[in-house]
Formats: sequence, C-alpha cells, structure tokens
Amino acid sequence: MLGANLMENVEHQTLPPDQQQRETTPAAPTPVPSNRSSFLVPGIVLVLLFALAVAYGIHSRAQHEDSVKASTEAAAIPTVNTTYPSGGSVAQDIILPGNVQAFIETPIYARTNGYLKKWYFDIGAHVRQGQLLATIETPEVDQQLQQSRAELERIQANSNLAGVTSERWDALLAKHAVSQQEADQNKSNFIASQAAVDASRANVRRLEQLQSYERIVAPFDGIITARNTDIGDLIDAGTSNPRELFHLSTSGKLRVFAAVPEIYSSQIHDGDTATLSQDSNPSQVITGKIVRNSNAINTTTRTLNVEVDVDNMGANLLPGSYVFVHFKLPAGSHVVTIPSNTLLFRSEGLRVGVVHSNNKVELRPVTIGHDYGSTVEITSGIDAHDQIILDPADSLTTGTAVHPNLLAEKGAH
Repeated sequence: MLGANLMENVEHQTLPPDQQQRETTPAAPTPVPSNRSSFLVPGIVLVLLFALAVAYGIHSRAQHEDSVKASTEAAAIPTVNTTYPSGGSVAQDIILPGNVQAFIETPIYARTNGYLKKWYFDIGAHVRQGQLLATIETPEVDQQLQQSRAELERIQANSNLAGVTSERWDALLAKHAVSQQEADQNKSNFIASQAAVDASRANVRRLEQLQSYERIVAPFDGIITARNTDIGDLIDAGTSNPRELFHLSTSGKLRVFAAVPEIYSSQIHDGDTATLSQDSNPSQVITGKIVRNSNAINTTTRTLNVEVDVDNMGANLLPGSYVFVHFKLPAGSHVVTIPSNTLLFRSEGLRVGVVHSNNKVELRPVTIGHDYGSTVEITSGIDAHDQIILDPADSLTTGTAVHPNLLAEKGAH
C-alpha cells in the first residue's frame, strides 16, 4: 500500500504544473438519469388526451343539442294533406218541383138564366169544338124575346106612319100650305121613330143571343175534366159568383211551370231542353223544351217562373200532375271545383290555404259559385295550379311553414 502511494506521488510530481493542477482538481461527476424526467412525458400525453376527450365531448354535446333543436323545430312544422283543384265546374243537374197544366183550359159557365134541361158529356169525355155539351130551358128569355119582337113590329109601324106623314108635310110645304116649322117637326118625328126601331131591333138581337146560350157548346177540342151540374139545376147567370158547369182542357200539349232559384236564373235560356220525371213512373223520362220565362224575379220567393212545354200525344202526363223538372246547367269555363273540406270560415270571410313552393301557407279569400255538397265551385281566388290544404286547422295563418303531403287521388275531380 505504501509503495503504491509513493509511486503515485512521484508520478504526480513529475507532471507539468498545469497537468498537475488539472489532476489535483476533482473531476465533475457523471450525470445520472433522474426519475422526474421519466414521469413528465406520459403526464403531458395524458393531459393532452384528456383535453381532447373534453373537447370531443363538448363538440359531441353541441352537435347533439343542434340535432335535438333541429329535430324539435322539424317536429313543430305540421304535415298537411294537399290536393289540386279540378279545372272548370261540373255540369249540374238541378231538380225542381213542377206543376203540370193543360196548354188550354177553361171553365164553362152559362150566359142565360133558366134550368138545365140535359147534359151530353161527362168527365173524361173527349169533345170537338162546337159539340153540344148541354141545353138550358129559358122560359123567361123566350117570353122576353116574343115581347121584344112584338114591340119591334109596333115601333116599326109607327115609324112607317111617321115617314108617310113627313113626306106629306114636305109636299104641303112645297105648295106653301104649311109652315116650315110644322114640316120640320114631322120630319124630326120620323127620324126619332127610326131610332126607336133600331133600338128595338138591337134588343131583339140581344134576347136572341141570350136564347142561343141555351145551347152550351165546346169552345175547342179537349177533355171534360169536371161537370158541376145536373138535370133540373137552376142556372143563374146574373150573380157575381156564377157556378161553373163544365171544365174543359186540352191534353195533347201541356205546360209545366217550375220556380227556379235566383242563383240559377242566369243559366236558364229559352229553347234549352228539360226533362221530366214523376214518382208514379220513375223510370219514364219525358223531354220538354223551355219556351219562356217571366224575365223577373218574384220578390216573395226569389225565384224565376219558367215554362216548359211538353208534347203529350201519348197521354204520358195528366194536367194537374206533380212532376220533377230536371234542368241541365252548363259548366263554367273560368272556375274551379274544390272539396268542401278545404274551406276555412273566418270572420273576414271564406279562405282557402294555399301552399307555395317554399312550403309556406297563404290564406286566400275565395268566392263560391255553386255548392254541390261534397265539392264547391270557386269563381275567384284560386286556379287549377294552386296546391290547397285539406282539412286545414283553425289555427292556420298566413306564413305558417308546413310539410305538404300531396294526395292526388283525393282531388276535387
């Protein structure tokens, strides 16, 4: 050990001074790896991973909230069923009650006083113009006629005498045997007697005419629909309310009167065809023609009186029948037809919900032409290209966003 130390001292002394100084300075210790650096990197990584996880969670939550918000907003937009109007209105067949009347009918009264002597035709009988229906005994008229004829003969004889007298006085006047005044007086008497003859002759003709009324004849061809007299009945033609003896009407041609509501009056035209039906024979269809109308609305019923003439040579209808008149109304060319369940009744008037291309609703005012029940005719407000909402909610307003669900099969056609 000692030798070794000596050797180290000798070697140390033999070295240069700067070498010796370096040798005598203790060497710096070699760095040894520390435990802190071994934990630093994993910690940073963990912090970064945690920050990423937090950021991802925040981002996911924000996305979820946006998705929920979008879903909520989408769920808040209602889905509505829609359809399109049908172009133009449908031809309408309106059915109205009608009263059938004979084309010509008249009650037959007596024009002279007496007693019914005989009648020749009863109800349902077909008669010709001029045929004798009944005869009346008129003894008073006969006596008055005889008296009037006798009175005519007397007055006529007086008139002849007055004429002869006037001629004689004219001859005497020419000889200046009488005065002008006397001649004029006789001439005046003759003229007055002629007037009396004319009056008496007129009275005879009047009584002869009354006597001719003993024969009651048919004024036209037709059917006796009523007989209200019998043999021996007193006939008094001078009362204010005389009794009807017969009722005569034609059946070959009939008139049918129908009261058309004012809303349809502008679509009824003379010359158009109408058909008739009746409950007694529903399968039978009778064709008639509109020949005239009153050209005025009844202020009480607000209807137009329309006459339809029907040829009835086959006796398919009877005067006085109750029938149904079918009028064909033409379809409108500038209107559309929509379902009735598209209408909204608001205080400001009727509205229809129209969906635009941006799925926003517009409430449009509309005007109804005709109501067909399940559908209505619209004359203004919408056209055939508008998408309209079926069964709109009462809360629907202009500008509301909707999801339209087009139901083509439920259109207004």
